[in-house]
Amino acid sequence: MIRINLLPHREEKRKGRRQQFYVLLGLVSVLAAVIWFLGFSVINREIDVQNEKNAFLKREIASLDKEISEIKVIQAQTDALLARKRVIEALQANRTEMVHLFNELAKQVPEGIYLRTLGQTGQKIAITGYAQSNARITTLMNNLDESPLLERSTLIETKAESVRNRRLNAFSITTMITRQTATAPGKK
Repeated sequence: MIRINLLPHREEKRKGRRQQFYVLLGLVSVLAAVIWFLGFSVINREIDVQNEKNAFLKREIASLDKEISEIKVIQAQTDALLARKRVIEALQANRTEMVHLFNELAKQVPEGIYLRTLGQTGQKIAITGYAQSNARITTLMNNLDESPLLERSTLIETKAESVRNRRLNAFSITTMITRQTATAPGKK
């Protein structure tokens, strides 16, 4: 016997394929949602990690900025101490200067010259006194210029005065001290 299927088998196949399509469409949608969620989670995690790195770097930069400011303060203190040291070294190098100056003046002042005042401003020495003649003043200036400690003697004023019934020439001279700077070892 021959069997004839009168049922609409094509309709059932279409219905089955349609149902299969909807199931596959649902699975693909779920799979796409899962992939999107995983991508979103991974990206958010990377953003959080990067934000943590940025925060760490900001903290480190702030601590380094603080250390830099401390270094600048220490550098300023070091510069101030070095300036003080240079002043002390200059004073130490020139502390015997007055002794040498008085010794040199005692050697260079000729007979017939009487010193009245001696003043120092920086490297400039102002000398006032009395002389028996203008020639002795000239000799004093020449002696001061030939001295290794003094240089550039300049006559400011000379005038005749009477001191204790003696006629003397009052004078005023300026001269400069030649500073003897000590050179550091290894420097020329």
